[in-house]
Amino acid sequence: MQIEAYAGEEMILNMGPQHPSTHGVLRLELETDGEIVRKVTPHIGYLHRCFEKHAENVDYPGVIPYTDRMDYVASMNNSFGYALAVEKLMGLGVNERVKTLRILMAELNRIASHLLSIGTYAMDIGSFTPFLHCFREREKILDLFEWTCGARLLYNYNWVGGVSHDIPEGFVEKAREFLRQFEPVIAEMDELLTYNKIFVERTARVGILSEELALTYNVTGPNLRGSGVKWDLRKEEPYSGYESYDFDVPVGLGKYGPLGSCWDRYYVRVREMEQSVQLIRQALDRLPEGDVHEKVPKKVKAPKGEAYGRSETPRGELGYYIVSDGGPNPYRVKVKSPCFTALSVLPIIAKGEMVADIIAMIGSIDVVMGELDR
Repeated sequence: MQIEAYAGEEMILNMGPQHPSTHGVLRLELETDGEIVRKVTPHIGYLHRCFEKHAENVDYPGVIPYTDRMDYVASMNNSFGYALAVEKLMGLGVNERVKTLRILMAELNRIASHLLSIGTYAMDIGSFTPFLHCFREREKILDLFEWTCGARLLYNYNWVGGVSHDIPEGFVEKAREFLRQFEPVIAEMDELLTYNKIFVERTARVGILSEELALTYNVTGPNLRGSGVKWDLRKEEPYSGYESYDFDVPVGLGKYGPLGSCWDRYYVRVREMEQSVQLIRQALDRLPEGDVHEKVPKKVKAPKGEAYGRSETPRGELGYYIVSDGGPNPYRVKVKSPCFTALSVLPIIAKGEMVADIIAMIGSIDVVMGELDR
């Protein structure tokens, strides 16, 4: 057959569900015309674990280990949001030490999550060295978590009315030591990757997510802020005392191309690590005395009613809608996932891009399939 007979014919490519650059068991069905992607169809559900049904069949504290397993890269943040929602439903307040410890752990986990995101993103693009630097630093944070509660990935740390363990003696000094040596690493990452010419060329003009499109699809977190929208629940609807902390909300700059590119989303995560360092320092400086278990009820039983709590996780706004019928188990737990809305916008921003640029886009929206599928 003549070569011309193939011109304009589309081909279906399957990327995943075991592709090394899909950040989880995700299948992308690509309709391509040569190297140009005409259509992207995400196929999800490979990691569906029936979280919401499980929640109906265990008591309120028993849900917490399941929340850890949604976004398993940011388990501290997942259980934080759930504990806040249940406490809101019960009308339960916690002391200042618990509030401070929750912020301390959430911000350490935000850094650990962003380090994994940035390190694997660099490797997707073809740069191996930043991956080693990021994972070296992430291990130091996981050491602190292990020292505190015995776990490195799934912590069961934020309980209803308190936290599972107080920090051990010497933790504050070790955390300060980590921050001192970690700050220069962020500057090193900028030299290695952020302003690297090849990395900029691969990311600064692809996957453009406009402010209007981001808001239409309810994209949140670094993906929204990468489009120039200065919205962060820690500032706009502060919880656990965030209103008393001094920090900035980084947004995309459009420095090397249109605002809302893959580079902007990456850039926001790097700058967020700097802000988390400042938040952790403030939390360590003000850590008050107190019993971390004083408000933990022996039997959690919420009154009839409903509550919605939301918090700012490393991937955006994570919401828990909890309905109680007055029994020991939640009647219903519904989760609002930041990863789901981020992936929903991929077919639009990917249309007309190159196949290789799909890899750059997937890494830049930073989805975790455990939370997306639940």
